[in-house]
Amino acid sequence: MTLTGTIHTTQWSVDVDTSVAPEGGYRCRIQVAHQSAGQAFERAFELGRTFATERDAVLEGLRAGMTWIEMKTSHAFNVS
Repeated sequence: MTLTGTIHTTQWSVDVDTSVAPEGGYRCRIQVAHQSAGQAFERAFELGRTFATERDAVLEGLRAGMTWIEMKTSHAFNVS
C-alpha cells in the first residue's frame, strides 16, 4: 500500500507519495507548487533518508514541503 498526503490552498500545494526503499523502510517524494503574480512554479524532490513507517515518511514529507513553501513565499530564496 502506498500512502499519500496533500495540502492545498488557492496559491500553493504540497503533495507527498511514499514508496518502499530498496534497503528497507520507506521513502517520500514531495511535489510543491506555488502560484504568485501570475507565474506558476513547481518542484519535486525526495528526502535523503528512509523512514521506518509509511506514516513517518508522509508526515516528514508534508513538513518538508510546508517548510519549502514557507521559505519560498517569504522570499528566503528566489527560484525561477
